[in-house]
Amino acid sequence: MRPGKSRCMERSAHMALALDAARDAAQRGEVPVGAVVVSPEGRVLAVRGNETRATHDPSAHAEVQAIRAACAMLGQERLPGASLYVTLEPCAACAGVIAAARIARLYYGASDPKSGGTEHGARVFSHPQAHHTPEIYAGIAEREAEALLRTFFQVRRG
Repeated sequence: MRPGKSRCMERSAHMALALDAARDAAQRGEVPVGAVVVSPEGRVLAVRGNETRATHDPSAHAEVQAIRAACAMLGQERLPGASLYVTLEPCAACAGVIAAARIARLYYGASDPKSGGTEHGARVFSHPQAHHTPEIYAGIAEREAEALLRTFFQVRRG
């Protein structure tokens, strides 16, 4: 198998885990966003979904929860070389945490023109004060991620 094809399969598998975490979050009444942190060697370190309602914590977004879990697992405050897969473009606050954790690569599914913080809205990583900028890959499993969000909000809005 060609190296590029293998990497594409890994991306699909990791985003599939993030989508599963998003579905689990929706089942719990959370906005369906899921995130996966992967080590530089390709080992899954953490899989989390949104937990803002369950924890009564507005910062408990999927990507923050996954980064917290991965850091705790490794006993360190940064994740150099790690990749983050998330079903929705991170908001500005999450982008700040991604930068602080020194995530090397960010893969996300659906764009968020309203509240995104990476390629829309605040564009945290292109700001002159950004201390760290990961490589960003958008549109991974975009249709599935968008469908989860659309269905969730259609049901909630009746």
